Amino acid sequence: MIIRDATAADAVKACEAIRASIAELCVADHNRNPEILRRWLASKTPDNVAAWMASVGSSLLVAVEGETILAVGGVKDDGEITLNYVAPQARFRGVSAALLKALEARAVERGASEITLLSTETAHRFYLARGYRDMGPSLGKFGTASSYPMAKELRAVR
Repeated sequence: MIIRDATAADAVKACEAIRASIAELCVADHNRNPEILRRWLASKTPDNVAAWMASVGSSLLVAVEGETILAVGGVKDDGEITLNYVAPQARFRGVSAALLKALEARAVERGASEITLLSTETAHRFYLARGYRDMGPSLGKFGTASSYPMAKELRAVR
């Protein structure tokens, strides 16, 4: 597995990985409610993924194995993680943890001293185990029951 910057050629496969992750792995968040899924997936299109790749002031990274995209993550230069999704077939293989480290390192490279994110119910324990802390009450996003604002202090990687 390697982690690299996403390219325009990755847009369709990255979008597929994101959508599969939400639909198959985030059941605790959407409870198989078609309306919640529709709202959550609405912006997850190949065109939008390509736009996120080209967005100034942010990075979109992919974890790949051969031609397969295992995970997709986005981080703004100010340290906000905008997405972090693992494909169902790559879950519990350390891919998410490796991608998170790469997102954190990119934020440090761009000058961020803190990283923030909005965690799903599904990923909340994952982030807590990696040093993130809750930053306020749980919010509902896309109609889900819980979305957790979280943060972590970053240290420069030497």
